[in-house]
Amino acid sequence: MQKDHAEEPAGKEFYTLEGPVTLENGHHLPEVTVAYETWGHLNADKSNAILICHAMTGDSHAAGIKGAHGQAPGWWETMVGPGKGIDTDTYFVICSNILGGCMGTTGPSSINAVTGTPYGTDFPVVTIHDMVQVQAALMDHLGIQRLHAVIGGSVGGMQVLSWCKNYPERVGSAVALATTMRHSALSIAFNEVARQSIISDPHWSNGHYYGGEKPAMGLSVARMVGHITYLSDEAMRSKFGRRLQHRDEFSFDFDDEFQVESYLHYQGAKFVDRFDANSLLYITKAADYFDIEPGFRENGALKRLAESRCPMLVVSYTSDWLYPTYQNREIVGLMKRHGVDVSFCEIEASCGHDAFLLPSDRLTTLLTGFLGKERHV
Repeated sequence: MQKDHAEEPAGKEFYTLEGPVTLENGHHLPEVTVAYETWGHLNADKSNAILICHAMTGDSHAAGIKGAHGQAPGWWETMVGPGKGIDTDTYFVICSNILGGCMGTTGPSSINAVTGTPYGTDFPVVTIHDMVQVQAALMDHLGIQRLHAVIGGSVGGMQVLSWCKNYPERVGSAVALATTMRHSALSIAFNEVARQSIISDPHWSNGHYYGGEKPAMGLSVARMVGHITYLSDEAMRSKFGRRLQHRDEFSFDFDDEFQVESYLHYQGAKFVDRFDANSLLYITKAADYFDIEPGFRENGALKRLAESRCPMLVVSYTSDWLYPTYQNREIVGLMKRHGVDVSFCEIEASCGHDAFLLPSDRLTTLLTGFLGKERHV
């Protein structure tokens, strides 16, 4: 029987990689610390480990009820836990905060050992490949040579694809949800508007605002822009329509009088309290740079992936206009052309891109079957 909540995680843990980390652009980070959480128990031969890769503004706290560690329920509470789609009674589940983030893993708000002050924009630009390289080092630290599965949605799905490209022999199976092989011009455009809203904030100070007033307005507007792309026309229409917030008629001023305006302001203000503006700049840029197809072709990863017999599941959502179904199908087509064992499912959902984060019996059934099937291969 499925429990209402995931088990309490072990608490946020930290691992500092040995030696400097060389990034894809050739720059070096002298020290990288990664924050992570785990659920379940690693079996004797370490074959039941699942890595969850979080999306753009997520973190390592994928699941776990509020309790001794003072944490709110995880961002994938409905999917990770005893008896759930990713069953922590069966699997040892790991989720780490990505490189460049602001939830415990080294990023622009971290202290630069050379200067003794936060990096700010002296932090080098990172890529999805760099994020995955740090995750692989964490798996080495945990003694896990081959993962039962790597699972992620959106930017987390990009990380899944990067795992398949760079470490195909270490991936037992892969699940990519609501993602893409590369950003479209539309996605890049939305990210650039978000970045410019931060950069244009008078408190941004070229990224060196730590210790002073942070670019709250710019970050809030950036979140509003992003949040629009996570929803759908149908979701916005059914949730808000053209309803007014606190009055029965127009005020003929520039206050947030429509419910949808009030909602966006709320989401923006809430985001400012938990996220770092510079991290959003770096992560959106990493997503824009991502293009898995050339890398797959260059290093023979597709052939290695097929030879490793790593099955893949790709899932899209009908109302996702940020990474629409045709972009997910492109991933499937690429894999099929090179003999990779790939399955595809499009799930009917009205709530847009964020559908993969919401309760879904269909996704639970898919994951339970896919992960269980691979466990018995």
